Amino acid sequence: MSDSLAQSIPDSIDAFECDLDELETAEDFLDYFGVAFEPAIVQVNRLHILQRFHDYLAEVDELPDSAAARYRLHADLLSGAYKDFVGSDARTEKVFRVFKMQEPRQVSVGLDQLLASRNAPASLTEQPI
Repeated sequence: MSDSLAQSIPDSIDAFECDLDELETAEDFLDYFGVAFEPAIVQVNRLHILQRFHDYLAEVDELPDSAAARYRLHADLLSGAYKDFVGSDARTEKVFRVFKMQEPRQVSVGLDQLLASRNAPASLTEQPI
């Protein structure tokens, strides 16, 4: 661990939470947790990276008791969220619901339903949609 990174690790959970409250941008988070990043990647994917980081945190059942362990966990999860977008893009990663809505939907219609509609009166099958 580098000296600058070691100096930024808070000594208490309260200090850690205070530090988190001060972070505003993706760059702030990446700098705070010592994650090396390419500004061009962050510029295009900042919200996606932060959302993925949030999603990864939500999957953690129990946060560590020590500030140092909690800091390292957050740093690892943020690093993973950033790396998800290094070789990929927002459309591929589908972090936000808007990208998931475009996925093809599967619809199943039973053969009995098709045959029933074939035998139905014309007034039932030829209604405008």
